[in-house]
Amino acid sequence: MDLSRFARRRYTAGATPIEPAPRFTAALAATCPGGRGPEVWIKRDDLLGLFPGGNKTRKLEFLVADALAQGADTLITCGAPQSNHCRITLAAAVKEGLHCRFVIEERVPDSYRDDASGNHFMFRLLGVESITVVPAGSDMAAAMRAVASELARAGRTGYVIPGGGSNAIGGLGYVACAQELQQQCFEQGLRFDRVVVGSGSSGTHGGLLAGFLGNRIDVPITGIGVSRDPAQQSPLVLAEARAVCELLGLDLAVREADVHCVGGYWQPKYSVPNARMVEAVQLLARSEGILLDPVYTGKVMAGLIGLARAGAIEPGERVLFVHTGGLPSLFAYSREVLGHTDLAP
Repeated sequence: MDLSRFARRRYTAGATPIEPAPRFTAALAATCPGGRGPEVWIKRDDLLGLFPGGNKTRKLEFLVADALAQGADTLITCGAPQSNHCRITLAAAVKEGLHCRFVIEERVPDSYRDDASGNHFMFRLLGVESITVVPAGSDMAAAMRAVASELARAGRTGYVIPGGGSNAIGGLGYVACAQELQQQCFEQGLRFDRVVVGSGSSGTHGGLLAGFLGNRIDVPITGIGVSRDPAQQSPLVLAEARAVCELLGLDLAVREADVHCVGGYWQPKYSVPNARMVEAVQLLARSEGILLDPVYTGKVMAGLIGLARAGAIEPGERVLFVHTGGLPSLFAYSREVLGHTDLAP
């Protein structure tokens, strides 16, 4: 798969590490039936460029290059009040000398606060040009088009990036990740039985799936839903993987059977903490010194833990957890993550 024909900006110096997590593996095994669990490794995409890193950086390498090629002076994107994607898009804009505007969807009523910590603090620090707040269920594409029209009337050029950077161009970032991972496994003599990744706006999961299929990487990908259960999530991932393959001109069929999504770990709502997320965040922090976030990676790791305890991930499986970042939002949930408030299971 040749990605060289696509324009790309580079925001990371090299490949992100693949690290074993032996203390976490042992701590998890102690809670599994028979005292045996999977061998967990971590792909550290939280160490990608555009501090403090995260999966959106890979997507933005291709999206921002496309924006620059189109003569854009302003990036427009959307997300929730603590959106990692918005924060990294803003960081890319700053790096490229562009302006940046957000449309923020208040998915949980009254969750938007202009003085909030976490990612929202970074929005202000990095100098977002404007933020438009809309209620849950709004047509985000239409809201971003309205921002672009406002800019056009002022003689400026906006470039609209969908939520999560999840379209065919953004998905190329995780095709590149699949190729990077394949090379690392070859060089380090590694073989994984399963890859576990968060599944939200679908760009990471779908792009990685397209990359695995296109590069003939015969390892199943398990996507842990962070906002939807499989009936709603799987079609999004399937559509994203197919769109990426079409953009690449690949003559291969992405089948429904290629998409494996798991639900049940994101409730009660997107971005609302639960007790299993808190356990996962605390366990990895206190065994490996690696931090997860409450909205995405904490719930994804909770899914990995739950599947291991249920035997759906078998004892002895070598599992690669793709750490997609999200550190700043951790600071907006400090009381919940430290166990100072009662949470749903």
